[in-house]
Amino acid sequence: MGWPEVFGNNVMAGKLESGTGVTPVNHGRDGHATLKIRRGAYLPHWTMEGSIYAVTFRLADSMPQGVLESWLFEREDLLRSAEQMGRPLSTSEEEKLHELHSERVEECLDVGHGACWMKDDRIAKTVADALDHFDSERYQLLAWCLMPNHVRVVVKPQTGYTLKNILHSWKSFTAHAANRILGRNGQFWQEEYYDHLIRNEDDFYQAVAYVFGNPEIAGLQGWRWTGGTGVTPVNHGRDGHATAFSVITS
Repeated sequence: MGWPEVFGNNVMAGKLESGTGVTPVNHGRDGHATLKIRRGAYLPHWTMEGSIYAVTFRLADSMPQGVLESWLFEREDLLRSAEQMGRPLSTSEEEKLHELHSERVEECLDVGHGACWMKDDRIAKTVADALDHFDSERYQLLAWCLMPNHVRVVVKPQTGYTLKNILHSWKSFTAHAANRILGRNGQFWQEEYYDHLIRNEDDFYQAVAYVFGNPEIAGLQGWRWTGGTGVTPVNHGRDGHATAFSVITS
């Protein structure tokens, strides 16, 4: 099902109209849950109990090395200044990091670099089935899209499950299954994934609209590997900001 069918008349020129009837998102009963920052292989990951995330994970060969190195250089420069001051990134710096990813990585992914294994319906179905398998049990899968060389999801982990473990489960199972189908060995997914912690209702709907609209943006006609309702009672608190920060190392 494509994004216009999911959202009906709420989709206008790739954006969602306001007045959805969905409650503002909540980061906790008092709106002040603890935000934790974990350093991954390439990226910091912001996590918070009860939150929703926009996540992108990609095939191992989906990014030209030069593009990846350029993005990592700018990312490191941004992170270094905050680390030298002994503080986490500010909201504006986090937004800049998100913009850098969009400018350097997102656009490149849509060009279709690499083997693009998910053009093979056998592989796409394997990945789609894995995403769906524990939906409503370990997480709420609110929107998803399989692109030829990457996957985008908007997901809310259920209590007791972490985003990191959910991603590990998806990638481990599908990597083994896909390699078996393709008769190949070696790395299937890029080790790192990119995640964006959803801060408010507007952020949520922009993320969902982007997921559902990605095939059209990339020029894929009749692409059927999308799903999710795009609607959930999400609430990140009155101001959409957490109050406590802690750093967790990988």
